Amino acid sequence: MYVERETTGLETTSQERREGAQPDSRILGRVVQCDGARAIISAFADDETGAVTANWTVGRMISINLSEARTVGLVFSIDKPDRQWGDSARNAIEVCVELIGEVRDIDGKPVFDRGITLYPHIGAIAHRIRARDLEAVYDLGGRQSVEIGNLSQDEKIAACISIGDTLNRHFAVVGTTGVGKSTAVSLLLRKAIAARPELRILIMDPHNEFATTFPDQAVRIDTSSLDLPFWLFRLEEFAEVLYRGREQVVEEVELLRDLIPLAKQQFRGATQGVGLRRSTDNGITADTPVPYRMHDLLRMIDERMGQLDSKNERPHYRGLRMRIDAALSDPRYRFMFASRLVDDTIHQAIGAIFRVPHEGRPITCLEMAGMPAEVVNSVCSVLARLAFDLALWSGGRLELLVLCEEAHRYMPADSRLGFAPTRHALSRIAKEGRKYGCYLGVVTQRPGELDPTILSQCSTVFAMRLANERDQDIIRSAIADSSASALSFLSSMGQREAIAFGEGVATTMRMKFERMEAGFIPGSRVKSGQLHEGAEADSEIDLVQLVSRLRNLPRPAENMERASEHAPQAGDADHRRSFAPAQHDPDAFGRRLFDYKADTYRR
Repeated sequence: MYVERETTGLETTSQERREGAQPDSRILGRVVQCDGARAIISAFADDETGAVTANWTVGRMISINLSEARTVGLVFSIDKPDRQWGDSARNAIEVCVELIGEVRDIDGKPVFDRGITLYPHIGAIAHRIRARDLEAVYDLGGRQSVEIGNLSQDEKIAACISIGDTLNRHFAVVGTTGVGKSTAVSLLLRKAIAARPELRILIMDPHNEFATTFPDQAVRIDTSSLDLPFWLFRLEEFAEVLYRGREQVVEEVELLRDLIPLAKQQFRGATQGVGLRRSTDNGITADTPVPYRMHDLLRMIDERMGQLDSKNERPHYRGLRMRIDAALSDPRYRFMFASRLVDDTIHQAIGAIFRVPHEGRPITCLEMAGMPAEVVNSVCSVLARLAFDLALWSGGRLELLVLCEEAHRYMPADSRLGFAPTRHALSRIAKEGRKYGCYLGVVTQRPGELDPTILSQCSTVFAMRLANERDQDIIRSAIADSSASALSFLSSMGQREAIAFGEGVATTMRMKFERMEAGFIPGSRVKSGQLHEGAEADSEIDLVQLVSRLRNLPRPAENMERASEHAPQAGDADHRRSFAPAQHDPDAFGRRLFDYKADTYRR
């Protein structure tokens, strides 16, 4: 797409409004057909001398001169009806344009309006659009704007977006692999932070590539530094961790629903004993974010297995106990079950993850590449839910942007896939978050695999190159009918190029993002080979360190330190039943207890 500022030959084309009666040499064509959204212009592909001109090309914006306004149209198709080229006479063509709005002069200044009040009449003159009119088409009308690049059709005109509308009503960046989505996202985040310093951003980063992009503005959190206590998880989120993505046993989940509130009340000192019936004293449920000890939960499971009236439920208790022990002993889950997380650390956890106070680093990069795949869904669900609740209960004082890279992983179009609580938490942000200051950013290479409800809530979309026909159809369904032809370029756009449409822009525009410094491009260290510098020889590869990281086990020194600070208990991350068996008093409750070594019950 481009705008010509000069005509061929010696005549200079004035960009000022032309008179109604113009010489034929000044006219590009005339309207011969018009409906409510499109028009057909009759023109010639060559001039009187037979020389082929470039006056008409697909993607070019033109202006149709009317008495009171200038209707703006976008060329989306050019056709020569007879499909033949003649050298003896001029070659007539038909140009199809989509009507996108009109420009009027108000107090000597051109003002663009998306609506059409005066439709072109038959014989109306079509000509090149003025530079001032083109600037008016993309003018945001006084809204707070930031410059993110240039128009593809005229690099001298800046491409601006309304940062407020882009954030407040959510946005999406879509495009196939390698077109520059991550670079565009990092640019948008930089502009957002510069325009709104009070904004906090949580990036769900599955490839661990964004932290190096914001060296002075971001905090990196991975499995070694993440503190997300298990008691912050709701029952269905905690069950997802225990069953690791497999089908859940309903009876075992119901047992957890009974026992977790009792363990929470016992931690708070609200009860004196263990009851057999579900308790909702003090309003505590399995979903209430109140601390409890795994030691108490496991002890209650053992006690109930020893009761005479729980014979039918005994296999479910045993299975539940085994699942909990497996999660506690898995070193990859240390961020959930570390002994330091047994206390009420919700203030520290929320402050660290959501940057309260941000201390000059308002961005949190949650690196999930080293996180167990079966627990990623639960972690994303907890964080998305907390983000919404924090914005809600802060009364709008805490503004949060949750950015989901590879969003189709968390919110797939097929409701049978993915994790329902994660989908619900993110959908809640998309539907209600803007009322409370919680915003959503969606980044995906497969919009066709993304939940359409989520994408429909993103009022601003940056569509980069998409080769898949299904993905293109999804984007076409999201754009206004009056700008649908602009998406015909989706499969042929270049690097850093995008079609932006929605509430954040004045009108649909094809633009190119600013070029960023190499060091600020996500994943630039890997792409440039810096991570492999000096490691060309096999002898320079530390195989011991690689295996240690692969196993992800705590070092012996860490185990000794934990043992000296904390007595072994079921709530500790390094707890092993075979090394630190629980000591039970068989007469404490007058019931039988299960002996794992003897595989029987005893008093």
